[in-house]
This record gives sequence, structure tokens and C-alpha cells, in this order.
Amino acid sequence: MFKTVFSRMFLHGRVRLLGLLFLVFLAISFITRTVLLFHAIPNMDITPLLVGRIYGIGIFFDSVTFTYLFIPFFLYALFVPDRLFNCRPLTWLCFFVITYILLFDLAAEYFFFAEFGARFNFIAIDYLIYTTEVIRNIRESYPVNWIFAGIFIINILVFLFLRKHIDRCLTDKTILWKRLRSGVVFAILPILSYVSVDLTVFAITADNYANELAENGLYNLVAAFNNSELDYDRFYAGKDDKLVLTRLHELVREPNNRYVNRDPRNMARKIHHDGAEKRLNVIVLVEESMSGEYLKAFGGKEGLTPNLDRLAGESLFFSNLYAAGTRTVRGLEAVTLAMPPLPGTSLIKRPHNENFFSWGSLMRSRGYDTKFIYAGHGFFDNMNYFFSHNGFAIVDKTDFSRDEVTFDNAWGACDEDLFRKVIKEANKSYGSKKPFFSIVMTTSNHRPFTYPDGKIDIPSHAGRNGGVKYADYAIGKLLENARKQPWFNDTLFVIVADHCAGSARKVALPIKNYQIPLLVYAPGRIRPQKIDTLASQIDIAPTVLGLLNFSYETKFLGKDILLMKSGEGRAFISTYERLGFLRDDKMVILGPKKEIEYYRFDRVTGKTDATILPEVYLLDALGYYQGTNYLYKYKLDRNPS
Repeated sequence: MFKTVFSRMFLHGRVRLLGLLFLVFLAISFITRTVLLFHAIPNMDITPLLVGRIYGIGIFFDSVTFTYLFIPFFLYALFVPDRLFNCRPLTWLCFFVITYILLFDLAAEYFFFAEFGARFNFIAIDYLIYTTEVIRNIRESYPVNWIFAGIFIINILVFLFLRKHIDRCLTDKTILWKRLRSGVVFAILPILSYVSVDLTVFAITADNYANELAENGLYNLVAAFNNSELDYDRFYAGKDDKLVLTRLHELVREPNNRYVNRDPRNMARKIHHDGAEKRLNVIVLVEESMSGEYLKAFGGKEGLTPNLDRLAGESLFFSNLYAAGTRTVRGLEAVTLAMPPLPGTSLIKRPHNENFFSWGSLMRSRGYDTKFIYAGHGFFDNMNYFFSHNGFAIVDKTDFSRDEVTFDNAWGACDEDLFRKVIKEANKSYGSKKPFFSIVMTTSNHRPFTYPDGKIDIPSHAGRNGGVKYADYAIGKLLENARKQPWFNDTLFVIVADHCAGSARKVALPIKNYQIPLLVYAPGRIRPQKIDTLASQIDIAPTVLGLLNFSYETKFLGKDILLMKSGEGRAFISTYERLGFLRDDKMVILGPKKEIEYYRFDRVTGKTDATILPEVYLLDALGYYQGTNYLYKYKLDRNPS
């Protein structure tokens, strides 16, 4: 009798159809996970136990994801009258569309994983928001039409296999109240999932690739959207705010500065330099994805950066500097605001990001003509809004005349066109007798890696190496043209990467994948020298201001690298949810479930080993990260109203 009641309640055709859909979802998710596993195997230490855990956790989260994603289909199956539900063409069409979307997700996850070494995350959210640039980039990078056609053909075969099983579910006749009775059980499942399951279940091992493989990309996509701004106080380890801020006061103190007052919440301090200020022009080139590994000084052997290799010997060359994050906006944030990264999305993309104490606002207050120059459309990643509300005038692709663009792709005009525009803007400022300060964001070293033909010995669209070599070529042409300008001898050229070319490795924060070059080039003004002090992107502004011999009031949390004593060097690396603090070949990592991890690392190889560190390392990490969060939360990092 129980079997009969159970069958009537739960095994009618509509429930069987949902069950069939569930099995299809699990099968495609299984195939996706397997394809990604084979892609990641060369970078993993595979064991049968690890594989079992990947698939075990993976199936669990695929099931959880199903309870969310198919709520609309569940509602359709619950409420649609029998006449419509049993209409084969309509149900076939619904099934065909759903399986096509799932197969498309398989292909999209493969290409995303190949590029970023991760399932869908906050980067994918950006791809959904900035569709114009992203869709064009994808079309220029991949054979999109062939991919769509291939998915369509595979989907036809899948549908033909499933059609007889679908038809078997379209014969029952039910009444609404019975469907509602069985539907209550299925309605509870997503509620239970929401209450009891979160991303922390994915952390099955220290191998970052294994954790990514256990995830479900669609689940991650929604989670990334919900966690674009992580509440530090809620998710991260911390100590008493006064203790942390007092420690931060000590950490950012330098020999030539004094605090305006003793309030630990007030980071304002006066920087003093003896002698006259050097009102030199400053051009900051933020080079897209220019990892340190490409330069000879960092072990590069392919000869992709002849101009940067030469400049390293002619410049103030910082050989132990690390990017704050893995996205362009993280690099621009660190360079512009001189503050460590906060969890979640960059401040550049957050609301209410106006009137920070920024490098731009400081230079503008000193009479400089300040500009953010970009060869693409600056609404991407909210760059135009952020820079225009933090001390900069905007020059983006909308300001390029037609004859100023000789080549462009999804991200904008090529680097040569951009640098010709930089010189034109510098000449305008010089003509108006104003010193100028420009932050210039390049794009050519970015997928699809296309650039003008005949410039270098690697064909356009041939991959990353071509993008790197063309970017280096364009830097050489910029300096060649700049030498002909009357302002060249009074200009500092600061060259730094926004982030590295890739950060996907077995460990969550692979230190070597954050190492980037920093060069300050000004022949006759800056004596060439190699500086090996451990430092961060947040230290660039204070260091350049020190080279200018400026005396000023600051709220920067970065420091002048040239004034750091032995052992004072430190750096910050991050993903959108994990925060790393480096010092003395040791690292503290703060995670979003109040995790605290300690490592030793080998600077040459980048290898890390778990260890135990003295409490002072944690206090210093919290000083910077919790302290930065406190200042941001209460807007103590802003200019006076």
C-alpha cells in the first residue's frame, strides 16, 4: 500500500520528467568536471582518493545547483494544465533549449578554465556586465560560429537519445491539488540548500585546482554575484580596532614624517623633504599583464622584452615588487590610492567611491595637469567614473579622432596609437605651461593578442608571447618619440604592470605569479640602480613623490621604498576573497571564514610550505587589512569635505 501511495504522490509523469532533467544535468556536469580535470592534471598531484573527493563533493554541489536553477521548470511542471504539459512539441522545445544551454555552459567553462585556471567567478560577472567589449573579445579570440554549430549538432544527438524517455513522461493526467502535494517536498529543497550550504564545502584540499574542480560553475557564478563586496568584519579574522589601528600607525611611519595628531583612526601625516621640490612631469605606464617572468632580470629566456631589458639597466629598477591582485582594476586601485586590497570587488567598481585621497587629487592640488588616458572605452570596469571623481581628467577612445586610430580590437586602439595620444596630451599641457601627471592604461597584451602587422617577428593573433613583445615594442617607440619633445628631460617615466599574465596554480596565492617589474626612467634625473627591497604596488606613489622631493600631507598607506630599512619591506597579494601579507620570506593568508594560514616561501622558486609564525606577523597583516577596512568603512581615507 505504501508503494502505491508513494507512486501516486511522487512518480507521476511530471516528477519523472524532472528526474530525467536532473540526470541530464548530472551527466553534463560530470562530463564538464572530467574535461576540466584532464586539462588540469599536468599541474596536479593526482591520487585516487583526491579524484574520489573531487567527484563526491562535485556531485553533491551539482545536486544543490539543480535545486536552484530549475525552480522555473519545476513551477512550470507544477502549474501548467495537462493539455499544455502533454503537448510533445512544446515540451520537446523546452528540453532542447535547456540541454543546449547546459552544453553551452560546458564549452564556456572549458575556455574560461583554460584562460583563468578556475570555474566561473567574479571575472565572469564582469563578462556579463560589459558585453560589448567581452563579446567582441570572444569573437576575436575563438571560432565562435563553429563552436555554436558544434554544440547545436551535439544537442540534436542528445535530444534524439532522450526523446523516447521524454515521451514516456507525457501520458499522465493529474489534478492540481495532487501536484501541489508532491510539489511541497521539492519546494523545500532549495530552501534547505540556501540555509545549509555555502562555498566553504569546496575547500577539500590545499590543492587549489582540486577545489576548483569540485565546484559547480553555475553555482559559483551566482555566489560571485552575491559576494562582490565581502564584509570584512563579518567574514575575516580580526582584533580590537584600536589595537590594529595603533599597529598600522607604527607600520606606515617613516623617518621623514610625523602624524597630525595621536588619534589612531587618523592616518594623516606630514611628509617633509629638505631642499627644493622637483616639479617634474610624471607619466605612469600601467602595462597590461606584464609579468616579471618575461624580463631577463627575472629569468625570461625568450627575448620578448628587449626594450624593458635595456631600460632595466638604465632605470631605477625595483626587482622585488608584487601586484596587489589579479585584475587590472586592482592594479590601478593600488597605484592610485596607495592602499592594500580589500576583499570583494575593487574600490574602482564599488558605489560611493568618490573623493579618496588619491595620487591624482594630490598632484592636482600641486598645480599638475592630471589625466587618466586609456585607448578603450573607460566605462568598462567603471574606470571613467572612478578617475574623474578622484582627481583626473579622462581621455579615452571617445577622445581619439578617426585618424588617430590605426588599429584596434575589442579593448581599444593599439598601444602605439595610445602612446601617440599620450605625447599629444603631454604637448597640450606643456603648451599651457603646466606640469603634467598621466596614468596610462595599455591593452595590447590582452587576449585576443592582435596588433598591427609587421611590427615584430611574431604574427598578430599568435598568442601571449606576441602580445608581450608588441607591448614592449610600443614602449620603445614611445620613448623614441618622447625624446624628441621639449619636455622629455623634465619627465619621469614610471613603468609597472597592472598584474601578472596568470595566477592559476595549485596554491590559492602563488607568490611568483604576483611578481611584476617596476622601472623609473629619467636619464640625467634618476641614477640607474637596482633595488631589491620587498615592496608593493601601493608603494609606487610615495616612492615617486619622494623622488620629486615633495613635502606634503598624506593618508597613503604605502611607503617610500627608498627609505625602507632592512627588514621593513612587505607586500600584499590577493584574490577577491583571500588576502596575503608577505614579509621576510613568510606569508600570512586571511580567508573568508576567518581562516588564518601561515607559510614560508622560497623567493626564487615560489614554493610555499605551511609553518607556524610569531603572533606579530598576524598583527601586522591585520594592521594593514583590518585597518584599511576600518578607514574605508568610516571614510577616513577620503579628502576633507
